[in-house]
Parts: sequence; structure tokens; C-alpha cells
Amino acid sequence: MKVLHVVTGLASGGAERQLHLLLKHLPERHSCEVAVLTNPGTVAAALRADGFTVHDLAMRGNRDVAVLPRLARLIRAGGHQAVHTHLYRAGLYGRLAARLAGVRPVVATEHSLHPGVIEGRPATRGVRALYLAAERLGTVTVAVSGQVATTLADWGVPAHRVHLLPNGIEARRYLLPPQVGQAVRAELGLPARAFVVGGVGRLVPGKRFGVLVDALAALCDRPGPRDPWLLLVGAGPEREALAALAARLGVADRVRFTGERDDVPELLAAMDVLAAPSAEETFGLTVLEGLAAGLPVRYTACPALESLPPDAAPGARRLPAEAAAWTRALEELRAGPPGARLPQPPAVGHYDIARIAAALAELYDRLGPAPAPVPAAALRR
Repeated sequence: MKVLHVVTGLASGGAERQLHLLLKHLPERHSCEVAVLTNPGTVAAALRADGFTVHDLAMRGNRDVAVLPRLARLIRAGGHQAVHTHLYRAGLYGRLAARLAGVRPVVATEHSLHPGVIEGRPATRGVRALYLAAERLGTVTVAVSGQVATTLADWGVPAHRVHLLPNGIEARRYLLPPQVGQAVRAELGLPARAFVVGGVGRLVPGKRFGVLVDALAALCDRPGPRDPWLLLVGAGPEREALAALAARLGVADRVRFTGERDDVPELLAAMDVLAAPSAEETFGLTVLEGLAAGLPVRYTACPALESLPPDAAPGARRLPAEAAAWTRALEELRAGPPGARLPQPPAVGHYDIARIAAALAELYDRLGPAPAPVPAAALRR
């Protein structure tokens, strides 16, 4: 089956990197291309480097409806037999364009949905109404976790239209030698024996990276075996606010912002702990990445682990949202031996990307391309 994946943007975020991984591991019987509405970033470049065709539709804003005929023509001209959308805006325009192009099998993956929030923005009554109207134009809505499936049901999406298919991780990509982490530390100006707390994700309020800046300041005021540093991997509108907070607390020289990067495994190799203080997550892919890299992980929300037995991730510990709890937990880890790496736990194998991609391929097989319409002349015979 030839599938066109429609995505809102291709900056280096969790949903975007997940799309890249899925395409790399889908069985060859499914041929895929990507259409990005706006902002082709590092993930678009990585997809092209891996041989995938990426079409940039150059959408100028949320209400640029001129993208609809362009996308519909792309679907028809490319002979695509199915459309798979990712993220809210792509779900709206992609489903409608598929209908205009006469393509019926339409899958939409819901990556980031909470009861009152979608992709970090308030889910107002109008947003929900538009979402549900577009959802009815599709065939299947994929939920990346049980939490997302529950929210879809609460919003009124019928259970028979929801398919649970979690995110996946390319476990072997994170098995790197110690020299890699040492080289990254040297590149970023991090001392070889520093205690590096790492955070990975979009720099937005919901990720609560300010908690880590507060904890860094508290650790700097306490004597310890290693000097604490903070490494934040990602880009977003909160960068200036986080930098200002670090300056006010007197730890600006201990914080490194990498911006958008596509070498997350290498950056994880430079950390001593992966910290994920976000109180609301739809899956928690970053937590799994930290575990795959052999790091101790501290987190506040991770539905991916909450659905597994406690011994599936012995290196991970859930913390309350309070800043004091994070400071205590990081202080305990700082006292431990430097450079120690843990074996990959069962949770990482459970979410192996090859298994997830195979399940998606089976979903495509079940949907199948819609039957070709019978020409009117043939009906008159």
C-alpha cells in the first residue's frame, strides 16, 4: 500500500521523531511519503537523508485553506492509497484532503491529548467540536496510550474507531560507548566529572523544566562530590524565561541549552540522570529513551510505564510534582558513582519500534485500499 503521512511540522519533537522511526521500520510492502504542512525542520532533513520523499506544502497559518487543494492534488497525483495524519492541524486538513482526493482509508495518530488540553493548548468547546467533525471523516484514530484512548472516549469518539498502538523506541541506537558521552561533554563545555542532570523535550511550560533550574540552584548551594550542571535538549518559547530564571538564581553558567538536535542518543550519553518533571504526558517517550541509554530516570508522569509491571523499569522512579522532592532525588543521585550505566530494562524491549511498526503495518493491511470506483459507462451495460 502506498501511504502519505501528513504532519503539521517536522521540527525535532516527540511525535515528529516517532514518525521518522516508524517509517524506517515499516515493512517494505508499504511505501510511504511525507507531506509537511509547515516548518520542515531537522526531522525533514533526517527523513530525506534516509531516502524518504518529503513534500513541503508551505502552509502560511492555521487558516490557510489554500493548502487543501494542494494536498488533495498531491494525494491524487502520487497514487496514494491511504493517508495517515499526525497532530491536530494535519488531522483537520489531511482527513478533508483525503476525502476530496477520493481516498477512504484514513488513519490519524493522536500523539498529545489530555482532557482539557491538546498539544499543549486549551481544548475549548470549539476546538473539540472541530476535532470531532474531522475525526468522523477518518477511518481509525490511533491512541498512543491508554490515557489518550480514555480521553478520546470522554470526548465522544466511538470505541470501535479507536486503535491502541503505543510509541516505540529503537533500543540499539542508545547503546553507545563511554567515549561518546565524553566527546559530547567536551563539545558543550561540560566538565568531565560534573554531575549532569538532563532534560529532553520542547521548551514549553508544560514540561516544567523550571523545576530543574530550581533544583540546580539548590544543589549548587550544597557541598557534594560533583558539581551539578543542567543540560536541556530542545527548543521552544520558554527558553528565554528559563535562561532568565537561571540568571536570577545565579546558575546561568551551569545551564547548557542545545536547541533543536537530532542526536538525542549521543546527548543522553553525556548525562548522569534523565529528569522528566512534566506532570502531564500522553506517553512519556523521553523516559524510555533515558532508560534505553542506561540512565537512572526520575519522572512525574509516564503512561508508558504505568501500564507495565513495577519491575519493568527498575531504574525509573516516579516523583511528586513538588520542587523539593526533585531536589532531594537529584541530591541522592549526585552522591552515587559517576558514569555508571544500567542495563536496558524490559520496558525498553516491550516498546521496541520494530514490533510497533509491524503492528501498524497489520493495521494498514486490514484497512486495505478502497475499491476502485466503477465507471458510469460500465454500470449502464
